[in-house]
Amino acid sequence: MSNPSGPQQPDDAANIEETAETEPAEAVTDPQHEPATEILLSPEAQAQLPADETDQPAERRFTAPSGFDGSTQRIDTPADPATEVMPPVQAQAVGQSKPVTPQHIPPRDDAPKPARVRRSWGWVIALVLVIAALVAVAILGTVLLTRDKTPKASEEDKVRSTIQNFDAAVQSGDLATLRSITCGSTRDSYVNYNEAAWKETHSRVAAAKQYPVVASIDQVVVNGDHAEANVTTFMAYAPQTRSTRSFDLQFRDDQWKICQTAS
Repeated sequence: MSNPSGPQQPDDAANIEETAETEPAEAVTDPQHEPATEILLSPEAQAQLPADETDQPAERRFTAPSGFDGSTQRIDTPADPATEVMPPVQAQAVGQSKPVTPQHIPPRDDAPKPARVRRSWGWVIALVLVIAALVAVAILGTVLLTRDKTPKASEEDKVRSTIQNFDAAVQSGDLATLRSITCGSTRDSYVNYNEAAWKETHSRVAAAKQYPVVASIDQVVVNGDHAEANVTTFMAYAPQTRSTRSFDLQFRDDQWKICQTAS
């Protein structure tokens, strides 16, 4: 700032000059002569600006003086508190817990199906085998009980069958059958005949009807290996004349044989 011009200058002006020489002058900044603040944009911001704005020189802007325009004071950032490490208790508990399997819950509308009953075929087979065994035992017991009662009847039937075969062989002249179902003296009489003589004799007897015929077997008595049968006979030439005769039989060679015929 310049001093006022004039012929006379007061003494205070001289003092001021002396003081200015001894003390450093304070810098006074004129707001009108303050340097302009330049705004710098980043490359990304410049790329977003229109082409006409980027080509023009940057506009200089002036800011008013402020009371905050002083020396920058650095404020230290307070230190962060120490990080406390918490033990993963929940993670361990979750890791050690057993997995829960899903459960099937039937719907309310559908009733639960009844459990199937498995039939054991082993018991059925065992029951069938037991029944079969009981039936077999019953049949065997019946046979054993009735065996003692039937031998006489069966032996009597065999005696009757032998007498009937003998009567048929006499009528037909079957010499081989007569020799096989007779024994003793009766068999000897048939054995002594040769085939030719027997045929000739039988032809004459048959022509004259001189052979006996058994009309009926009336009674049979079996006593061990011996049996006796009473029969009614007649001669072929006189069927109206009936008579009773008896046969003596013996059990030989697994069959009943006529050993003697009584007249």
